[in-house]
Amino acid sequence: MAASEENSALFPIFILTIMAIPIVPYTITKLCRAASKKSKSIHCHCSECSRSGKYHKSIFKRISNVSTCSNFTLLLLWVVMIVLVYYIKTMSREIEIFDPFNILGLEPGAAESEIKKKYRRLSIQYHPDKNPDPEAHKYFVEYIAKAYQALTDPIARENYEKYGHPDGRQGFQMGIALPQFLLNIDGASGGILLLWIVGVCILLPLVIAVVYLSRSSKYTGNYVMHQTLSTYYYLMKPSLAPSKVMDVFIKAAEYMEIPVRRTDDEPLQKLFMLVRSELNLDLKNIKQEQAKFWKQHPALVKTELLVQAQLTRELAALSPSLQSDFRRILETAPRLLEELIKMAVIPRNAQGHGWLRPAIGVVELSQCIVQAVPLSARKSTGGSPEGIAPFLQLPHISETIIIKKVARKVRTFQELHDMDSLERADLLIQTGGLSSTEVQDIETVLDMMPSLTLEVTCETEGEEGIQEGDIVTLHAWINVKRGNGLIGALPHAPYYPFHKEENYWFLLADSVSNNVWFSQKVSFMDEAAAVTSASKAIEESMEGSGANVKETSKAVAEAVEKVKGGSRLVLGKFQAPSEGNYSLTCYCLCDSWLGCDRRTNLKLKVLKRTRAGTRAAVLADEGPIMEDGVEEDEDNEDEEYDDDYESEYSEDEEDDQNTKNKQQAANGTVNKHGKAAESSGSEEE
Repeated sequence: MAASEENSALFPIFILTIMAIPIVPYTITKLCRAASKKSKSIHCHCSECSRSGKYHKSIFKRISNVSTCSNFTLLLLWVVMIVLVYYIKTMSREIEIFDPFNILGLEPGAAESEIKKKYRRLSIQYHPDKNPDPEAHKYFVEYIAKAYQALTDPIARENYEKYGHPDGRQGFQMGIALPQFLLNIDGASGGILLLWIVGVCILLPLVIAVVYLSRSSKYTGNYVMHQTLSTYYYLMKPSLAPSKVMDVFIKAAEYMEIPVRRTDDEPLQKLFMLVRSELNLDLKNIKQEQAKFWKQHPALVKTELLVQAQLTRELAALSPSLQSDFRRILETAPRLLEELIKMAVIPRNAQGHGWLRPAIGVVELSQCIVQAVPLSARKSTGGSPEGIAPFLQLPHISETIIIKKVARKVRTFQELHDMDSLERADLLIQTGGLSSTEVQDIETVLDMMPSLTLEVTCETEGEEGIQEGDIVTLHAWINVKRGNGLIGALPHAPYYPFHKEENYWFLLADSVSNNVWFSQKVSFMDEAAAVTSASKAIEESMEGSGANVKETSKAVAEAVEKVKGGSRLVLGKFQAPSEGNYSLTCYCLCDSWLGCDRRTNLKLKVLKRTRAGTRAAVLADEGPIMEDGVEEDEDNEDEEYDDDYESEYSEDEEDDQNTKNKQQAANGTVNKHGKAAESSGSEEE
C-alpha cells in the first residue's frame, strides 16, 4: 500500500516531465523567432497602401496577433505546469527521506537522555491517550514511535545507520507513476484502467493516423488539392493567352467548393454588367454569349466574376457575403497560380521540355491579380508592347491620365522609370495634373520596384565544349536592386488584401519551339537560406571540377558576398540536345510587379559527340516519354479548346499558322510527324 501511494504521489512529476519535454523547447524557439524579427520595414509606405490598412498595426490587430489559438494553448499549458509544480511542492513531504533526528526535532548525534526527554514531550502531545485526533495517532505511530525506536533500540539503530531505515534493508520495487484509482484493479477501477489503456495506446494513435491520412490524401504539401493538380495538368495547353489561362485557373477544386447562394444572384448580375467587357465575349452574338456564360457551373461563374472584380477594382459592387468569398478566392490564388506554373513547365515530351507560352501567361495573370490591373490593359498600344498595364499599378494613375496626358511624353513604362526624379515630377505635375503629395507616392512605389540583371553561363563540367548528350550545367546569378536599398520586400499592392511576398521564376527556354528547358523558383526574402544553398551548390560544383580546398573556400566566400549584395544563385542541369546552334532566351519573371521582367539571349553551340560514353541514351530512357495515343488526344483537345475560346488579348493570333508546326513539336508530337516527313522525303528521292 505504501508503494502504491508513493507511485500515486509521483504521478504529477511524471505528467510535468512529459509536458515540459515539448513545451519548453517550443517556447524558447517561439521567443527566439519573435526576438529575431527585423525591425526594418519592407512594405510600401505610399498613402494607398497605408489607407488599405493591410500593414497598419492597430491595438486590436496587435492583440489579435498575440492572442492566437496557438499562443493561448501554450499559455494554458504553462499555467497547468505551474499548478503541477505547486502541487508537487506541497506534496513533497509525503516522499521525504526518513530522518529520526529531524522527526524528533534533535540535532544529529544527540545523547540518549535528550532523545528520551524529547520523546516524552512529543508523547504528551501526540499519544492517543492524550490526543484523541486520529491524525495525531497516525503521526505518533508511523513517525515518532519509529524514530524513537530507531535511536534507542540497538538493532533498529544499527539498521538505520547501515540501511537508512530502522526496519533494515528495503526491497527494490518497481512501479508506475499513475494515480491511486488507476492502480487499484479491483471493482470499477479495473474497467477504468482498461479503458485508459485502450484509449491512449490504441484509439488515440488510430484517430490521429486517420485524420492525417485523410488530409494528406486530399492535399499536397503546398496545401493544394490533388484534384486541382489533376485538372490543371489535363487542361494545360501549349499555347494559352492570359484570358485562356483564366479559364483554367478558375477550375480549381478549391473554388468549386465555394458556396452558391440565391441571395448572390442579384449582386452577381450587377457585377457582370460592370466587368462584361473583360469576359472575352463575342459582341456580335452578345445574347448567346451571355446565355452561354450563365449556363456554366455556378461556382465557376462566381469565381470568374469575383476575379474580374479584383482586376477591374469594382469592389464596391460586392455584397457582404460576396466579400467573404472574394477574400477566400484571393487568399488561395497565389498557391494555385504557383502550381499552375509548375503544370506549364513540367516535362511534356521525350526531351523533358515544358511549355513557355502558358508559363508566361500564368505569371502575367498573377501580376494582374496582385496589382488589380485588367488583362485588357496588357494589350500592345503604340510603342509599348506591355500596353498601359505597368502604369496602372502606380498610385493615383488612371487610364485617362495615361492615354490623354502622360503617353504623349513617354511611350513605355521603362522610359518613365528611367527618367530623372525631377523631370518625372515635372511631367506628372504639369502634364498629368497630379499634386506633389501624389507624385511623392509614385516616387515611393518606383523606389520599391526591383531592377533585375542576369548573368547566365552553360558548360559541361570537366570538359571543353558542349557535345550532344552531355549533362550541361546552368549557372545563373540574378541580382536585384531597388531605389530604397532593400533586397527582399513586399510589393506595392493596395488592392490585394493579404501580405504577398515577391517570387521570381527563372526560365531557360527556346521561344521559337515554345519549349522550356529549365525552370526554378527564386526568392529574395530569406537571405540565410540563400547563403546556405549557394554555399553548398558552389562547394559541390568546385569539388566536382577537381578544385582544391583553397579555391573552393574562395569561391564559396565570393558567392556568399554576392548573396548578401542582393544576388541569388540558380544552378541546374539539363541534357544537351542534338548537334547544332541554339538561340535560347533566359527569362526572369516576377509574379507581383508589372514591367519588371527581364530576359537575356543565350547562344548554345552543341558539337557532334566525339567523347566516349552514351549518356544521352541513358537519360532518354529516364525521360518522361508520352504515349502516342495520349499525345493525339491532347492535340485534339487543344484544337477543340482553341475553337471554343478566342482571346482578344492574344498577340499571337496572326502567328498561329506560322507557328503551328512548332506548337506541335512542343506538344510532344514532333517524333511522330518527323518520322512521317522523313519517310515521305525518302520516297521522293
